[in-house]
Amino acid sequence: MKLTEGVEWAVHCCVVLSQAEGPVSTTRLAEFHGVSRTYLAKHLQQLSRAGLVRSTPGRDGGYELTRPAAEVTLLEIVQAVDGAESAFRCTEIRQRGPLAASKEVCRKACGVAQAMAAAERAWRTSLAGVTVADLAAGVTADVGPATFDRLRGWLADA
Repeated sequence: MKLTEGVEWAVHCCVVLSQAEGPVSTTRLAEFHGVSRTYLAKHLQQLSRAGLVRSTPGRDGGYELTRPAAEVTLLEIVQAVDGAESAFRCTEIRQRGPLAASKEVCRKACGVAQAMAAAERAWRTSLAGVTVADLAAGVTADVGPATFDRLRGWLADA
């Protein structure tokens, strides 16, 4: 399974927004992360369409989370940016070739498709169990609470 870099960018932005004391502009988020403003704006719009962030227009506008960070999951962010489609698409290869299985024999999913579906369910369950608040707590545990104090100060200097 391969996620786009947009997922990484969106998750990091949600962590920043969880610590902000008001809306944060796309320009400021892009500057903070050292990424393209234009490309980041696309992903913020995807988060907005999914209802995870809201946009406030104007000079002091920007993006903010629509719900508490403890209620926004990684799965929601991944699906907002990369979509909710299954990673594995069964093409029923077992029904092809010189020894193709008949449709009658292939009424249920084969072992490969069943294993992939089980892995996908486990992956989605895992992502659904991690929130933006969990990630923010991890940052605090890794580098200390002063990190978010510095972040808020940097955002206020905009």
